[in-house]
Amino acid sequence: MRDGFLIFLIKLTEVCNMRRCAVLAVLLSLGLFLFSAAALAEAPACTETYGNGSITVRLATGSPGELGLVKALAEEFCKTHDAKICWIQAGSGAALQMLKDKAVDMCMSHSPALEKKAVEEGWAANRTLIGSNEFYIVGPEDDPAGIREAKTAVEAFTKIANSKATFLSRGDNSGTHVKEMSIWKKAGITPSGDWYVVTGDFMIATLKKCDELRGYFMTDSSTWITVKKDIKNLTLLFRGDPEIVNIYHALTLPDDSDSTRMAVELVKFMASEEGQEIFRTFGVAEYGEPLYNDAEYAKQFEK
Repeated sequence: MRDGFLIFLIKLTEVCNMRRCAVLAVLLSLGLFLFSAAALAEAPACTETYGNGSITVRLATGSPGELGLVKALAEEFCKTHDAKICWIQAGSGAALQMLKDKAVDMCMSHSPALEKKAVEEGWAANRTLIGSNEFYIVGPEDDPAGIREAKTAVEAFTKIANSKATFLSRGDNSGTHVKEMSIWKKAGITPSGDWYVVTGDFMIATLKKCDELRGYFMTDSSTWITVKKDIKNLTLLFRGDPEIVNIYHALTLPDDSDSTRMAVELVKFMASEEGQEIFRTFGVAEYGEPLYNDAEYAKQFEK
């Protein structure tokens, strides 16, 4: 629509005497301003960039970027490709929306239902399984809701709601938030009240807020491993339910631009043996355990 409006204004200037079209000139300037502003709005700033190639790939994701996995993958990829990777920090819901708006070339997300819908609707392509981690429910050592005894995530959430113990939610339509809401739904609970605290923030920030409030939070295992040394008031209380395994896919735009073709190559690299070795080993040197599992392991949890 913006493009059409801009073309319309330019065409008018071609048939007008400029001295008699001062108003039109103003309109043209305004149209150019609005066009530029909208273009900027559709192109969010890079959180970090890797590589210095001539083809920029804009990649949106959350924790894998925040924890350094994107950097490890991108830097290795750029050694053999004429690429520069622009990572934009966004939860899965926002990342997929950026892809839909063509503000990014690809995303790494963990919202399977939203991803499948994106492919079905035709605005996303090349959906590829690349790895996984899992969700943990953390909380205060004294565990006022008693979730240590829970057998499932649904039971743990039910205990938290019944006790009205403080629970933090990202509330941002991220993959974590979508998974959380699916568990509340299975428990037949609509969480609300003073005990249910919505942060609207990313994983690490919400985890640190939970530490301050001594509440419960469902965090991904990768984030917990990296920041638990800085967490003073929380401990891991529940894990192991297959329902809260966290599966990651990469998706790209469906077009044939240079940036999309390079994004497709990056997805192929992530799924290759070289890329999968990075998934399997990322974090071991620093934390003594990997932060992610590879696609072969994740495959058993695909639905």
